[in-house]
Amino acid sequence: MQDLAKPQNPNFSSGPCSKRPGYELSALRTDILGRSHRSALGKTVLEEACTKTAEILGLPEGYRVGIVPASDTGAVEMALWSMLGQRGVDVMAWESFGSGWVTDIVKQLKLDDVRVMEADYGELPDLNAVDFNKDVVFTWNGTTSGAKVPNGDWIADDRQGLTICDATSAVFAMDLPWEKLDVVTYSWQKVLGGEGAHGMLILSPRAVERLESYTPPWPLPKIFRLTKGGKLIEGVFKGATINTPSMLCVVDYLDALSWVESLGGVSATIARSNESLALIEKFVAENDWIDFLAKNPAERSNSSVCLTLDTTPENVKAMVKLLDQEGVAYDIGAYRDAPPGIRIWCGATVEPSDVAKLLPWMAWAYEQVTAA
Repeated sequence: MQDLAKPQNPNFSSGPCSKRPGYELSALRTDILGRSHRSALGKTVLEEACTKTAEILGLPEGYRVGIVPASDTGAVEMALWSMLGQRGVDVMAWESFGSGWVTDIVKQLKLDDVRVMEADYGELPDLNAVDFNKDVVFTWNGTTSGAKVPNGDWIADDRQGLTICDATSAVFAMDLPWEKLDVVTYSWQKVLGGEGAHGMLILSPRAVERLESYTPPWPLPKIFRLTKGGKLIEGVFKGATINTPSMLCVVDYLDALSWVESLGGVSATIARSNESLALIEKFVAENDWIDFLAKNPAERSNSSVCLTLDTTPENVKAMVKLLDQEGVAYDIGAYRDAPPGIRIWCGATVEPSDVAKLLPWMAWAYEQVTAA
């Protein structure tokens, strides 16, 4: 295989994801390290992460951005435990993380008025059947299934309930209709290639109104509490985090946001992901042994691209191992709960040129394992 060029960066993991092109640890600011996150400097840096996020994403007026514990999972849990219970819930699941929210709502919160709308990996439930008089919980993009909602047209403008959206592998990779989303969560280690353990919680004014007018009947741990005395704890959305964050991770996130700005904003990061997806779509069209797990092109993820192969699960594992050994692609096996296959991360930090170099190597690996 001397004649095939290898990707310059073989990191195609779906989380933690590849660092941005040109990333250097030495470029991060260090004046905040060893300082209290409660210091004037600490609060300034944390607030900058919130305000810069809102500016780059173009959030509507009145939307709040906060840094919370426990990655995207923690942000989703805060929303579910703090806001659900006032009205019925429609919760959708078409991959493992959505199924996790079903478990929380049905088995942990034990809500009575719940409708679970499920679909197999690679498919979506009937979006037109959603009842927006209820609270609606869903993932925008199925990180483990490669299936995303095509747009926000199915979300009612006159909804009575809240829309709670786990968008961890969608923010900065997909165009989100912010006015239709009341709670949006994501994590730094996905599309921006940041570090783990910190979540981002974005609230609409409707979500804030719910928090200030409704008290759930169950106890809330300290790290879930967003109100005090019936009022939103505004400090959470101005840099006064609930618990101690890693300031090194925070400046790493700010570095990623600056990179997005240098590209020209979110439209540029979306375009990078779309370019990588287009390369894979062309490859799939030219090879009958590989296909997308998500059959509908409109519902096909441009960040977590999930593929099925016309071979045995053992051969798929052998392909993944072979590409790893060759230093061509790391961590591209399908998620453990998903159907056997390959998952290529195509978020903005991945160079489309590296995706292009990976594809002929995949064809080579397939030939190797199926001829054996």
